[in-house]
Amino acid sequence: MSADQERQDTKNSTAVDIDVSGIGDEACRRIAEATDLSELDALASEFLDKSSRLSQLKASMKDLEPEERKLLGARMNQTRGAIEAELAQRRSTLETEVIQARLSAESLDLTEYLGQTTAGHAHVVTRTWQELEDVFCGMGYNVETGPEVETDWFNFEALNLPPSHPARSMWDTLYLDTSDLDGVSDGQLVLRTHTSPVQIRTMLRAVRDGSGPPIYSVCPGRVYRRDTADATHLPVFHQIEGLVVDRGITMGDLAGTIETFVKQYFGSDMTSRLRPSYFPFTEPSAEFDISTPDGGWLEVGGCGMVHPNVLRSGGLDPNEWSGFAFGFGIDRLAKIRYGIKDLRAFMTNDIRFLEQF
Repeated sequence: MSADQERQDTKNSTAVDIDVSGIGDEACRRIAEATDLSELDALASEFLDKSSRLSQLKASMKDLEPEERKLLGARMNQTRGAIEAELAQRRSTLETEVIQARLSAESLDLTEYLGQTTAGHAHVVTRTWQELEDVFCGMGYNVETGPEVETDWFNFEALNLPPSHPARSMWDTLYLDTSDLDGVSDGQLVLRTHTSPVQIRTMLRAVRDGSGPPIYSVCPGRVYRRDTADATHLPVFHQIEGLVVDRGITMGDLAGTIETFVKQYFGSDMTSRLRPSYFPFTEPSAEFDISTPDGGWLEVGGCGMVHPNVLRSGGLDPNEWSGFAFGFGIDRLAKIRYGIKDLRAFMTNDIRFLEQF
């Protein structure tokens, strides 16, 4: 090969190499600037198809020496790989942007809007419940709880109401269907009609673990009756029971406790009184009333000295121990304190009512 021919081949090789570098740089720049997938597809055709400039340069290498074709071929393959990698990376980015845009366009705002929202607070019955616990805890009482599904024995018999007792008609009881339960006879399980069963459980536990007597406890909770809801009755409502068992407890202790409670909860200008009544689980029994600003009296709950049979059911000797019990409705107390006319308002969840308390 002559010197002139060699110089011409070198010149052609250098020109091809420069064109390859320029095509790679241009392709990467334009791919990075692509704004959608259709534009990216067009660039892929422009730089990688058989009619692309890169393919045309490859055809022009036929006049080069084998060693030069090998080196420039490697350079073209490297450039093609770089373009393909840039295309793949940009395609992934654009596809992610498309998905995010679609999700944003199709998303639904399911936030419940109630207008001008404010922070919530406890229901008026819950607040009354907590306030009553605070009052009695301040008087030295413990808070006890028990199950809402009770056996007939805890709900009635242990409280001096055997199956034949006529006073059972005072409670409209909801009995549970136990036909599918092994070892449980029909009519044995009930939704508790009062929180008094917790008194029995408290006494039995105190005897079993040696923690008492003395016992000073209150038992708040939800109870159930077969009642139709009206202004003064609910089928599901709340009660709080008080139980004191100690040596030498008298009716005077009961009257003093009721009076202390009334003054602490309703105000120091309020007073209370006891009226004779009847309950199967207390003897003697009484209703307790509170005074009203107009000089009248308002019935609040029942109370009395714990019946000897109830003490025996709790595992205690009535010759050694005596005690008193009292109970009233938490819902009714909230109704009295806040001047609410209809108990059903507690259950309707009307935010206009709830925001008042």
